[in-house]
Amino acid sequence: MSTGTELDREKLFAARLYATRARPYLATALFALHPVESQRVPTMAVDRHWRCYVSPSFVDRTPLAELASVWVHEVSHLLRDHHGRGDRYAARHEVDGAGERLRMNIAGDFEINDDAYGDGLPFPAGAVHPARLGLDTGLLMEEYLRRFSLGGLTQQWAWLDCGSGADGRTREWDLGPGGSHGLSSEERDRVRFRVAQGIQGLPGDVPDGWKRWAEEAFHPPQPWRQLLGAAVRSAISAAGAGDDYAYARPARRSASLPGVVLPSLRHRPPGVTVVIDTSGSVSDAELGSALLEVAAIGRSLGGRRDAVRVISCDAAARVAVPLCRAESIPLVGGGGTDLRAGFRQALRGLPRPDVIVALTDGQTPWPEQQPPCRTVVGLFPRPPQHSEDHDYVPETPPDWSRVVRIG
Repeated sequence: MSTGTELDREKLFAARLYATRARPYLATALFALHPVESQRVPTMAVDRHWRCYVSPSFVDRTPLAELASVWVHEVSHLLRDHHGRGDRYAARHEVDGAGERLRMNIAGDFEINDDAYGDGLPFPAGAVHPARLGLDTGLLMEEYLRRFSLGGLTQQWAWLDCGSGADGRTREWDLGPGGSHGLSSEERDRVRFRVAQGIQGLPGDVPDGWKRWAEEAFHPPQPWRQLLGAAVRSAISAAGAGDDYAYARPARRSASLPGVVLPSLRHRPPGVTVVIDTSGSVSDAELGSALLEVAAIGRSLGGRRDAVRVISCDAAARVAVPLCRAESIPLVGGGGTDLRAGFRQALRGLPRPDVIVALTDGQTPWPEQQPPCRTVVGLFPRPPQHSEDHDYVPETPPDWSRVVRIG
């Protein structure tokens, strides 16, 4: 139903200019958004084709600086691909519906709002923040989805609707892929690349969350990364992965055996240990790529960073480090290569990993016996090496490993 309020485009565009001055690295994305007047959206909302649906009454009642903050918020949903990630989360967990999509919208807002404001942009009235549910900041949307459900505390956000660009659920007001002023997939990729360039050109002036996003934008998902993620998911979904016995809850069969307490089968999050080859034959660029793979592995586990440990290894294995942020993992080494030490270190960890992932150039001896868990090997490419006497051919990964060639 129409409110009779006309869209104040001058104020709306002034707010976009305000946002551009406050966050110059987002300028390309902000001006790529095409505003569409709509009486059906509660505030502002985006679709996956980079249209921004705007409520005239919301623009009328919102102070200019807060309106600029909302511009930044909405374009952040699109840059971070929350709609695509929402679709993948729904498919992976076999959940859908308005309630689940609202949870995705809230979780995406948590990911954005924990470091989006300040330095000239005020926190918008009514905006959600993870601290309001007692949650940590700095997490990904997928991690927040594991940490809260809809209930009394989230009832205050039932009105929230940032559009299909935030959670992937098509709205009745969406113009769709054939509508006017939508961006093609190639145009959207170019916008993301330009924004990532701008972020990397402003060291020290950009929040950490945006820096991590820009690094990944320069290394978009490739077929080999999808293969690596699929190999890890296949390994952790195998029979027995993540299963253990515990006496905390006796098995139901104990009732048929008086005086005997049987343990019950307990499912725990599957554990993955990543062994990174840090020998002198692995370049700094490849080590950087390895850290990106570690982050991708964490995402393939549904954001369970606590289920991933990392070991750097050349001829000797270092201490296993839990995955918190990929950029904080110390990669030390530089000598010869013997990943057998890394495998031994991985298997000494408790609980023992369900999957070992080795990221290496392959110029290493391999364990003679198959580890008591599944193994995935990510191989960096290497051309044949020549010497005066013979062509050096490195030992190939063993048959019991799943091999994915990286790059």
